[in-house]
Amino acid sequence: MKLLLAFAFTAALGCGASPANSLEDAYHCMYNLQFDAAHQAIHEWERSHSASPLGPAADAAADLFAEFDRLHILQSEFFAEDSNFLSLHQLSPDPRQKQEFDQALDQTRKLAASAPSADPDALFAQVLAFGLNSDYLALIEKRNFAALSETKQARLAADKLLALRPDYYDAYLAVGVENYLLSLRPAAVRWLLRLSGSETDKQVGLQKLRLTAERGHYLLPFARLLLAVADLRDKNRDAARGELRWLTAQFPANRLFREEFAKIQ
Repeated sequence: MKLLLAFAFTAALGCGASPANSLEDAYHCMYNLQFDAAHQAIHEWERSHSASPLGPAADAAADLFAEFDRLHILQSEFFAEDSNFLSLHQLSPDPRQKQEFDQALDQTRKLAASAPSADPDALFAQVLAFGLNSDYLALIEKRNFAALSETKQARLAADKLLALRPDYYDAYLAVGVENYLLSLRPAAVRWLLRLSGSETDKQVGLQKLRLTAERGHYLLPFARLLLAVADLRDKNRDAARGELRWLTAQFPANRLFREEFAKIQ
């Protein structure tokens, strides 16, 4: 499951145009599909933030996005014409990338566990760890049942963070993802999912995604991508065109954004 603006990227500030020394730089590089530069920016940031779980969480995100790009997952899962994001075609994950991904998640969990219980960044790192692992399980390993549990844990962690900090807008993405993606399941399945504690309200999902898309930080562009996908599935091509136009302008090195925008021009 899906699985990332105070985060005000500009097209002029391309990845690599200046020394990359912040997590903003790292996520900008990720969205531009420049993953080596993203890892470099993360490791530079970690020099002065060695105790923060946000660093290894960003590393895990870069590993996951790189695998998504290599396996063309965004094209096949997000922009496919079927009624949901789940497909059965087999993939061949990179074992080395998986090892690095798992190590980054383990380090995220370790640092988050050692942080104060009310540390918002540590709580958000937990949200990311659950969400990224859910994405890997569902979209790469096709272990959808296991992914459901991680998706729910991401939303529960987000609820905990938002109870403390309702202005931590990136966390709303986890709530939005669970509600929107599970709302695509058949009615009987949604009923069973609600019995297990999952949330399946499509409108709530879209509302939360919009909060991240309008006021988020690291995950604002990802929220806008998900809204574009939702618009396309609802045959709202004008709204999807607007989201993809913004993504294409902000991240000109991302061929996926360009290609999908060209398709609906």
